[in-house]
Parts: sequence; C-alpha cells; structure tokens
Amino acid sequence: MSEALVAVQVLGGIGLFLLGMIVMTEGLRALAGSAMRSALMRFTKSPLSGALTGAASTAILQSSSLTTVAAVGFVSAELITFPDALGIIFGANIGTTFKGWIIALLGFKFSLGSVFLPLVFVGAILRLFTKGRLSTIGYSIAGFGLIFVGITYMQSSMAELERFISFENFPADSLSSRLLLLLIGFVFTAITQSSSAGVVSALTALFAGLINFNQAASLVIGMDIGTTMTAALATVGGSVGVKRTGFSHVIYNLLTATGALILLTPYTQAWELISPGSLERNAEIGLVGFHTFFNTLGVIVVLPFTKHFAGLMERIFPDKPLAYVDTLDKTLLADSELALGAVHITIKSISIALFRHVSAILGDTETGKKADLREIQSAINSTHAYIDEINITDTQDSNMERIVNTIHTMDHLQRLHERCEEDKDRAVTARDTPELREECILLTSSIREIISDLEKDEWESANKIAQSAGESIHEKVKPFRARVMRRIANDEIDINKGTSNLEAIRWLRRVSRHITRITQHTHASLVSVGKSDKEII
Repeated sequence: MSEALVAVQVLGGIGLFLLGMIVMTEGLRALAGSAMRSALMRFTKSPLSGALTGAASTAILQSSSLTTVAAVGFVSAELITFPDALGIIFGANIGTTFKGWIIALLGFKFSLGSVFLPLVFVGAILRLFTKGRLSTIGYSIAGFGLIFVGITYMQSSMAELERFISFENFPADSLSSRLLLLLIGFVFTAITQSSSAGVVSALTALFAGLINFNQAASLVIGMDIGTTMTAALATVGGSVGVKRTGFSHVIYNLLTATGALILLTPYTQAWELISPGSLERNAEIGLVGFHTFFNTLGVIVVLPFTKHFAGLMERIFPDKPLAYVDTLDKTLLADSELALGAVHITIKSISIALFRHVSAILGDTETGKKADLREIQSAINSTHAYIDEINITDTQDSNMERIVNTIHTMDHLQRLHERCEEDKDRAVTARDTPELREECILLTSSIREIISDLEKDEWESANKIAQSAGESIHEKVKPFRARVMRRIANDEIDINKGTSNLEAIRWLRRVSRHITRITQHTHASLVSVGKSDKEII
C-alpha cells in the first residue's frame, strides 16, 4: 500500500470520527440541551459550582462550544455574573477530557469498530422510521457508533503509516521540538475545530508507535490552545460580554498550556519513580491522565483568583454605554432559547426607553427622558432582523409560541415609536389641556410603576398596571368627546381646537393600549415556555 493511500485512509478515519462527533453532539443537544442549560443556570451559584456543572455538562454533551455559548447567553441575559460564568468555562476544559478516557480505556484495549458498526445501522433506522425523542436517540446512537468506527479505521491506517513515518524522524526531545509539536497540535485543532479529534489522533499515533509519549503530550497541549480559536473568532463583532468570555477562554488556556509544558517532564519522572516502565506500557492511559491532570490543576489554581481574573478581563474590555442591541449576539442563534432570551433583554431596554420618552413629552420630569428616536428605530429594525434568523422548525416547540408573542411585542413597539415620532403635537396638546390633566398624570404615574417593575423583570405586574390605566383612559374618551362637541356647538372653542383635543385623547388611548400590549405579550412569551419572569433564558 502506497504512502499516499495510507495518508488518505488516516484522513478518512479522522473524517469519520468528526462526522460521528457532529451527529452525536447534535443528537445529545436535542435530547439534553435544555436540561443542561437549566442545570448550568440552577447550579452556578459560585465559580466552584460553575466549574463542576461546566465539566459535567461538557462531558455529557461532548461539546465545550455548547457549554461556552450557554455561559455567554447567561451573562448577556444577566442570569449569572461574569465571574460565575468563568467557572463554567474553566470546568468545560475538564469535561473535554472525558472522551479521551473512553477512547483510551475502550477504543484501544478492545477492537470495537466491528462491534459498534451495527449501532450505526440501528441508529439510522430509528432516525428514518421513528419520530420525536426516539428518532433523536437514534441519531445519537448512530453518531456514537461512527466515532468508534472512525477510531478503528484510524488505528489500522496508522499501523500501516508506521512503515513510512517514525518518531525518530522528529527532532530530539527538547523545548524547541516540544514547541514545534505544540504548534502542530494548535494548527490541527484550529482547522478541524475539534479538540476531541486531535486528542484521539494523538492517542492513535501513540498507540501505533508513530510518536513517543512526550511528543504526543506536546501535541495535546497545542490542541488545548487550538480549542480557543472558536471562542476567539466568535468575539468578532460581539458584545463586551462575549469578548470578555471568549478571550477569558484564550488567556486561561494559554496559562494552562504553559503550566503543562513545565509539568511534562516532572509528570513522566513521577511515573518512572512510582512504577518503572509502566508509562511506556500504558502510554495511552498516561496521556489522557496528563491531559486531565493539567486541566484539573489549572482549575484548582485559578478558581480562588476568579474575581481577580474577571477584574482583569473587565479592565481589558471595559463596559460601553448601553446600546439597545448589545445582547443580540450571532453566536446565540445556534440555540433558539438563548437567542430569544437575548431578544427579551433588547425588548426590555427599548420598552423602558420609549416609556420614558412618553413620560417626557407629557411633562414628567421625574421619570421622563427623551430618547433618540432614530437610534430606537434602528434598534427595532436590528431586532426584527435578528428574530428572522432564529430558526424554529418544530411547530410543537414551546419556543414557537414564544416567538409569536415576541413578534406581537415588536409590532406594538414599532407602533408606539410611530406615536412618539409622528404625533408629538398631540402629546403636547394632551399635556396642555386642563380636562386631560388627570389622564396625563395617570399615564405618567403608571409608566413610573411599570418601569420599576420592568427593571425587576416583573412583567405580569407591569401588565396589570398598564391595563388598569388603559381602561381608565378608554372610559374617558366618550364623555370627553361629547363635551368637546358641545363646546364647539356653543362656540366656546373653534372646530380646529376641538379636533386637536379629540386627537389628543385618542393619542393617550392608543399609547396606553400599546404599552398594555407590549407588557401583555412579553409576559405571555415567558409563560408559554413555563418560565417565571425572573427565569428568562
């Protein structure tokens, strides 16, 4: 067999492994993604608990990217603090080592490719001929089977590759050669976007005798750094929170990689001291153990200094003045629930700004504050575009009802914006008309209470206040209209003044109605997924 053909077979094995990882991760995400997100949020009360739940979540979902994106979403939605989110990121590194243990203990000790090949068939049948949860389980099973088929294929191909390549061809073991292999590992993971594939490739090459332990360990250290490329790229155009989270991952992994390089020689010496020759006989176990060792040690060392680490990142990426759409990160679109949570935060900020604007043009100097209506219009447009990118295909998904209510909310925000932009003269008329003074005070005082509730995410309470104010203003319309008509007939006011007064009361009614609908539909969007107002995701 030619060298080129063997190389192609090795690449094919890596491809099968990657395909299996993609399929299994998508299946596990569909099966347990929501539960993992809830667990992450529920149990992340400190950096330590965040690290534990981050490790567990990554081990189950087999995707540190999913765990990291969830952490970013939680920070953006202000559900957890940035320091607590760091615990999740640190713990995710430990969770990525779980797959290595399975491969080292089972994939090389037993020839499992043939055993798991039927699983691919069973999984495919379940995926094709069943629906719902069973179909998703089939998808996960097929992916799991493909992983071991790919490993077996890599294993046999690398055994052939030994005839052409030997670790003796690499430079002698030195700091420079370790750094070179570290760079190779980094590039491999940056290209494949899978540290699991890199670690398995290193394990397979080690098992086939292509490289020695120190070379494999150097590759794995580089692969750990390579995993940060996804986080770094995801920060492009992202919010301050995304940049802090993404580059925290980069800096932390660089620190652990530096520590791992320093500890590599003492680690091998400890093996030889405790059990001479055992590292060579159990090199795969030793490699996975080293991967777990330096990642776990990194978490133990950094956790007591999490707040200091967070402070450093906050100084590197300081807060900017709040922009309405800062939370609408593209990285969250992969998860409809997190994306809708980001939209909720944007809706809250736009709503408060518009409500304050209404109060301001009605003369309330306590709560009122005029907004830049062009900036708000731009934010509404951006939010509409972001919602269009949220992909929910299952009509039974609870998020489908949530997105419908969100669209209703956006419609009323747009119409309220138009009332503020086009009908400001009517607001001034309402403010300056003595007979409407009571209604203006009612609306502005209600807005004051509503804003207080929205800042605490108490949308149900805000809706009750808005509804009560709206009903009172609506009851005023008919008698007020009748009085204006009589005053026109009695020549007390001219018809233009009368028409202006009538338009003013209609403006108050419409504004109060939009505020009621905004709070109503936003609250309904939370109820549709069984969340309380303070459990927004």
